[in-house]
Amino acid sequence: MKTARIVAAVVLVLAGVAALGAHYLAPAGYEHQFRMSPDAPPSPQHLLGTDDLGRDRMARLLYGTRVSLLLAPIAAGIATILAAFFGGMAGYFGGWVERCALLFVDLFLSIPWLFLLITVRAVLPLNISPQNSVIITFLLLGFLGWAASARVVCAGTKELMKSEFVWLARASGFSGFKLIRLHLMPNLRGTLLAQFWISVPVFIITEANLGALGLGVTEPLPSLGSLLGELQSVIVLRPHPWQFLPLVVLIVVVSCFQTLLNKSEVRT
Repeated sequence: MKTARIVAAVVLVLAGVAALGAHYLAPAGYEHQFRMSPDAPPSPQHLLGTDDLGRDRMARLLYGTRVSLLLAPIAAGIATILAAFFGGMAGYFGGWVERCALLFVDLFLSIPWLFLLITVRAVLPLNISPQNSVIITFLLLGFLGWAASARVVCAGTKELMKSEFVWLARASGFSGFKLIRLHLMPNLRGTLLAQFWISVPVFIITEANLGALGLGVTEPLPSLGSLLGELQSVIVLRPHPWQFLPLVVLIVVVSCFQTLLNKSEVRT
């Protein structure tokens, strides 16, 4: 069990280091076109070959992994902050505040948020710059993916509000922000961290779905999702198995996150 967690952590660290060092490992860049060798097979110069525009697939995989691994935690952070606000407010105040907040949460949960995300992204302009498309995509993930975590935070806050140490603190004159800062937030830190790490692989997969549909990060900037968009013809890909590597990377990264999360839950 412990070995699996260590291996998963090492793989994630290596993937992160490789993604951060993409400009050293692939100095040609993700958008440089080798016009004399389009759709080339793997070679010493291009370890994964080139795509139909002559761009190095290894470079695009490294940069795409960087985009997904760096920005999915940012989206997860936004979602966790929103979950802490709405869920914490509902659990702290209770009564009609809780009912209104949970009604808002249930509204989000009643709509498949992936389809809501696709709808919102589809109505936005498609001819935006790659940098803006990255910001928009992951902001949407963060602002639309917080509802499930909010229910968990609300339940945890309600339990804390019934605990003896909170009653003692309120009897001692603690209330409002001081009670939240000194007694609730420290005890909710574990719950919030768990929701954050659970959200990261979810957002990586969601971005991959958007990218495969052409609604994620726009060209020429790659992401794991946009690279998966190339895997649409099995007949064409059958003689080029190296083109499945983005899918392999996605599966490995998400599996490593899941392994760490599962082992953490077992230990808890």
